Amino acid sequence: MRLPFARPRSRIVTFGKIMAIEIEKKYRLRDGDAARIRAKLDELGAEFVGEVFEQNLVYRAVSGNGRSAILRIRKIGDSAVLTYKEDVTDANAAAGLKQKIEHETAVADAEAAENIVASLGHRLTLVYEKRRKIFRFVDTEVVLDELPFGSFMEIEASPESIAAAEKLLEAETLEPEPQSYPALTVKFGREKDRVFEARF
Repeated sequence: MRLPFARPRSRIVTFGKIMAIEIEKKYRLRDGDAARIRAKLDELGAEFVGEVFEQNLVYRAVSGNGRSAILRIRKIGDSAVLTYKEDVTDANAAAGLKQKIEHETAVADAEAAENIVASLGHRLTLVYEKRRKIFRFVDTEVVLDELPFGSFMEIEASPESIAAAEKLLEAETLEPEPQSYPALTVKFGREKDRVFEARF
């Protein structure tokens, strides 16, 4: 089973283990920014991969080394992806880049995955919905996201490729968004039965 719109990941080897590393930069989009970026992507010949509607269920997890980590079940139509994310401190943070260890796999049955995660003792902490347009641009992935609390762009690639794409898209003046979508859901969403939600 293939991941829906699977995203490429850098890989590093630490203590004999292969880890997938996600490196991205997020920007908050204001009035007209999304349309301007979309027009620029078209002008520069970016490949439009597709548009999806996501429902993201986030569970708090505990990493083996005590770092902050989450488990996420992302539902896209009839497909679902189970993801583990763990924060990594790195020298690129000052440039607005976020780096996370990320492992993900497609699951055939989203409800079964929810039951497995809950049975292992992980508590559902938040749910957020997202409309996402996905582009391949040079050697990066660019996504335009709409959430109940705002619009955003993410560029994922190596730090050098992110900087190059940012320049080509004339996005240097856009406001970097340092917070994750889960953190923004807690800030702007509604709490219901100890679960924060941001739904359309």
